Amino acid sequence: MRTKLRYLVLLIVLASLGSIIYGFTLLEDIPVTANKCIGFGVVGLFLLAMPLFLIVESRGKKMKDYMLTDENVRKMRQRREQNK
Repeated sequence: MRTKLRYLVLLIVLASLGSIIYGFTLLEDIPVTANKCIGFGVVGLFLLAMPLFLIVESRGKKMKDYMLTDENVRKMRQRREQNK
């Protein structure tokens, strides 16, 4: 299931980049259509691909490990003192 979602994210990214590139190639001929292609590409990247990527990659991870809490600050200080 996870690999299928990764392929979906990759497909969305490639389609979005293709739309952006296609929009820039049309920019001189048909500016209105070109701007729409570029806009759809950007929307695809930032409103579809990025959230899906974050969901797929953060599944099963503890968010507490990545937060700056007092406990984590103490652990970082201990590690720094040990490495000196």
